[in-house]
Amino acid sequence: MGWLSAGDGYEVALVDGRVAARATSGRAAGRQLKSLPRALRDHPEVDRLRRFAEWLDRHATACVAQVDSWMVSSLPVPTGLLARVWPDEAWQSALRDLAVVGDDPDEVGFLRGATEDGELRVVNLDGETVRLSPRTVTLPHPVLLPDLDDIREFAAELGIVQRVEQIHRATWQRPEDLDPKAREIREFAGGSFRSRFALAARASSLGYRVSGGYATARVRDGDRTVEAAVWIGEPYWEDTVETGGLTWQDLDGRALPLREVGPVAWSEGMRMAAALYAGRTIEEGKDA
Repeated sequence: MGWLSAGDGYEVALVDGRVAARATSGRAAGRQLKSLPRALRDHPEVDRLRRFAEWLDRHATACVAQVDSWMVSSLPVPTGLLARVWPDEAWQSALRDLAVVGDDPDEVGFLRGATEDGELRVVNLDGETVRLSPRTVTLPHPVLLPDLDDIREFAAELGIVQRVEQIHRATWQRPEDLDPKAREIREFAGGSFRSRFALAARASSLGYRVSGGYATARVRDGDRTVEAAVWIGEPYWEDTVETGGLTWQDLDGRALPLREVGPVAWSEGMRMAAALYAGRTIEEGKDA
């Protein structure tokens, strides 16, 4: 966006997401000012730019949330769609350097670009830049990526930084020796919070839904959608509260045996439980 006239002697523009001004006359002509002059603070152009900056922030947040949803669910995304949104800086920031998989599930690459005709440019695990044009690609959840440790090491060598947490996302693998009748995990139960409100606020700040006495995360795992839930106490409970067990249920409300929980739902449920537990009150001193 270029500079816009704003009253006598000034122009304004968005610079790094903030409204900036420069003088158009005098010794400071053409030079960006360190702060916005008082005469411009209520100017219509300044107000318009502020509102536009707020919209850009909301748009960037929405792009990250959408890409995160695609990744957590490992949904196939049309390559043509990625090509259409790529010129948008917010979409590009959310998508750049994500690990993608095309027609060959064993061929993983880091997304670096997309052309108008639907061709993707990726860096494969041999360090070569290749072009792909599958009909759809997936942005796989890291628990589904083969040789994840090797991918992380290679990404570090390339200096990969992902706006959407993918390859460095905390993951948990479901144990093979689970009791066939078990329906609850207690590993992150017992985390103490000063109030139910504090625990619910933590859950909301982490992006989880609070419903009744639970913090929940709905996850699409393969062909099935399940909901992970952690008990956080009855609403309006004012005394100290502790995190409860972690369970999963299907969309009909049926509690799932742990052995029926898929890899993505398991990992995301454990990630939620661990994140809630990490905010617990930790007593200090010799009697803690």
